This record gives sequence, structure tokens and C-alpha cells, in this order.
Amino acid sequence: MTTALVELDDVHVVHRARSGGLFSRDHVYALTAASLTVARGETVGVVGESGCGKSTLARVLLGVQRPTRGTVTFLGTDLWTMRPAPRRTAIGTHAAMIFQDPSTALNRRLPVRRILRDPLDVHHRGTPARREDRVRELMSLVGLPAALADGLPGQLSGGQRQRVAIARALALEPDLLVADEPTSALDVSVRAQILNLLLDLKERLGLALVFVSHDIQTVRRMSDRVVTMYLGRIVEESPAAEIPDRARHPYTRALFSATPGLLDPIDPIPLAGPVPSATRPPSGCPFRTRCWKADETCADAMPEARMAGAGHRFRCFHPVDEGQSTHDLVARAAATAPVPPPREQP
Repeated sequence: MTTALVELDDVHVVHRARSGGLFSRDHVYALTAASLTVARGETVGVVGESGCGKSTLARVLLGVQRPTRGTVTFLGTDLWTMRPAPRRTAIGTHAAMIFQDPSTALNRRLPVRRILRDPLDVHHRGTPARREDRVRELMSLVGLPAALADGLPGQLSGGQRQRVAIARALALEPDLLVADEPTSALDVSVRAQILNLLLDLKERLGLALVFVSHDIQTVRRMSDRVVTMYLGRIVEESPAAEIPDRARHPYTRALFSATPGLLDPIDPIPLAGPVPSATRPPSGCPFRTRCWKADETCADAMPEARMAGAGHRFRCFHPVDEGQSTHDLVARAAATAPVPPPREQP
């Protein structure tokens, strides 16, 4: 059996945001009742629209964001009962993050050699000579020529900068790597190279990888397991292979239909209206205001987690029928969608 590397149990993150007057504050419900386990060596994809809590979940997994409520267990220890210094050491040496935009994630005044050596210096890894050897190993590991060691980030291409960011994240040989939209700032021609590099490194180094993206097609191909988030909640967790025709939550199917593959194009499932505000989420199921299957039951309470097979759970009162194709679902959703009123002629 695989060993749990990090576990979240009923984690909530609530921010206070000023709105309106000087003393008026709203609560932003960034993460609600999130429970998740990441095992050693597996890839967990996290998918959802912008503002659904993906980045907050990533920060909680890395120990950067303290939960308002709930437990984060890292390597068998409750992370937030640890003293600050041991917690920073545990997270700094066993977990690392690859950020969305390498042009802002790297210090533009430092050469590549110094960027890669900094984590080794901070954590006193080996002798100075061994640290220089490690820098060369890291550059080779991510496919960067040694001649770039003295180059500045501004002198590199976007793909090369992201390779430097990946190498820096691997400097201390972490067990967990969190990639937050690692290709969204790159040219299309470079994205596949970076994704393939991450998969190769994950296999070679035995890493646990949490891959965060809004593109469910990419997440499905990168991951062993896919977590779907909506308005701060995990609404479905399923094996990646089951996403196309066995995902049970309507929102997961809607995401899949909105980013179809070129070989099997389908129309997107129509959703009603915008994503609700995280300061005033709807009662009951948060997706009910946009879901074509919602009724009065969905407004009363958040659905309990239901199992749909090994490693597959979802929260929905009216799930998609198991095995129903997304093509058929698109047609049925379109048939039940409200018809907009005709425009008045001038």
C-alpha cells in the first residue's frame, strides 16, 4: 500500500476582506470542508474555474496557508502543532512549489547558478564544492546546458526559465512537488515539453505531484487522480481514466465538455449565469445556481460524499448516470436549458 504523504481533514480557510465602509468586512470562504490525501509517488490533479480555491488548496498542502479550521498532517505530524522552526524545516526540505509565471518567480538580478544554489546554502547541504556539483546535476536533470549557469533569467526563454524554476524546486530532493498552473504563462509550443519533463521527473525521482490547472484535459492526462473544485469545495474526486464518461458530478462533466479534445469534439454543456461570490456562497450545494439538474433539495443542504467505486467519490443529489456519455449529456442539458427571450427590434 502507498504511504500518505500529506492529509487534509475538514480544512476551512476563511479570509476577512474589507468592503464598503471603513469598518465593514466580508468573509471570503476560500476553502470549505476540504479533505484530501496525497500518497507518495502519485499525481493528483486539481481542476476548476478561476477563483474556485485551487491555489488556496495548494498553499495549504505546502504549509504556507494556515487553515482557519481543520487538520493538515504532513509526514505523520500535525503541521500546525509544530513549532515554527521545525515546521519551516520540514516543509522547506520535503515539499516545493513551481509557480505559474517563471519571469516573476525568479530573482532577475541573480544568475542561474546562484538561484539554484540558494536553497542548498540556506539549508547547509554539503560542502561548497558539493553544492556546485549539485547545481550542475540539477541543470542536467531539467535539460539545461551548462553554459547557461552564468546567465540571468531575463536572458533566457520562457521555457528555459521554467526549467530553472523546476530545478530550484528539486534542489533539496523533496517528496512533494506542487505545480500551480506551471504552463499557463508559456507559449503553446513549449507547454508540451514542460509537461513531459514533469512526468519524466516524477517517475525518475518517485515524487508525489499535485498538478493544479483549469484545463481538465491536461490534468486528466497528467494525473492518476483528479480533484474537481467549485467555490472552495471539493465536489468530486475520481480516477483520471473515469473523467470522460464515468464522472458523476455535473460540474466535472461541464468542465470536460468545455475543453474537448481535437479528435472527439463536443459542444460545451451550457451553464446558467456566473460563478457566485465566495463572500456570499449559495445555501446547500454551491453549484445549484448554475446546474441544469438542480431542484429545491439542492438548496437545503450540502450533499454528503457518496462513493462510486474505488477511489471515486462525489457530492451531488442528482448525479450524472454512471456510464452516460458526455455527448448525450450535452444534448440533454441543452434541451433543458432556459431559452433566452428574443431581442426587441429597434
